Amino acid sequence: MEIKVRLFATLRENRGKELMIKIANGDTVNQIIAELNIEKEEVAILLINGRDGLLDTPLKEGDVVSIFPPVGGG
Repeated sequence: MEIKVRLFATLRENRGKELMIKIANGDTVNQIIAELNIEKEEVAILLINGRDGLLDTPLKEGDVVSIFPPVGGG
């Protein structure tokens, strides 16, 4: 199975903007961020198919996961 992962802002550094990742049945977002070497604390907003998602959400074929880091500024 394959999903699309979209990374934003600083999470794109050395990873790219959009990735196609092969997953096994029942894999979760936790497994994806671990594979991409992203710490849980770096995930501020997580969307699965455009809706709020959780790190322990099981993924399925064709899902689109969007990951945003915390954003600061002034």
